Amino acid sequence: MSNLPIEGLERTIKYTFKDKNIILTALTHSSYANEQKARKAVCQCNERLEFLGDSVLSLVVSEYIYDKYKDKPEGDLTKIRASVVCSRSLASLANEINLGSYLLLGKGEEETGRTNPKILENAFEALLAAIYLDSNHSKKRVSEFLLPIIEKEIAFASKDEMAYDYKTTLQQFVQAMGTEKLQYICVKETGPDHAKTFEVEVKLSSNVIGKGIGKTKREAEQNAAKEALALFDVK
Repeated sequence: MSNLPIEGLERTIKYTFKDKNIILTALTHSSYANEQKARKAVCQCNERLEFLGDSVLSLVVSEYIYDKYKDKPEGDLTKIRASVVCSRSLASLANEINLGSYLLLGKGEEETGRTNPKILENAFEALLAAIYLDSNHSKKRVSEFLLPIIEKEIAFASKDEMAYDYKTTLQQFVQAMGTEKLQYICVKETGPDHAKTFEVEVKLSSNVIGKGIGKTKREAEQNAAKEALALFDVK
């Protein structure tokens, strides 16, 4: 376990851990920990850190949107927070920092675990907790890592057009038709890491029914769904 090469991750997140054990624990999935315990080895998984990281994430995001959107009522702030701390958003952030490649997984999870959204979401929350604890409970240090990569999601979630969810409307329309499940595929990423542009296609039965471009994958998916709804003349 101690041989896990975390230096690349530390460079990516711009934080060097004083206690290497805490980041190793954050990267350890329960499937790996259980295998080690079966061999009588002492090994902790990241579930406790995930529990703490969930609260740290919520606090950092809540304070940021509370200070930034002074004119928005509590209900709008709650919607913005829920949008950016959801599983899809956190898994996307984990992919941005290539977190999956650093995870310690059991043999049963090796094939799909590094791209499994739930595993990535949990590991990302555990990583936030690891930074928080290693930095002597510094919320500021967590914010320095988290906010630069989540601000675009927050900005998009705060837009008025988010009141109309094109993806949900399209999903409901497709389900009513009794057809196959929709698939959103990111086909292109351009620009530097701090200002990327994403191009997404939405497919139905392998046919492209809409394309969208956005500053976040979510924005691009919404725009693709909007184009698809126009194709089907759905208001």
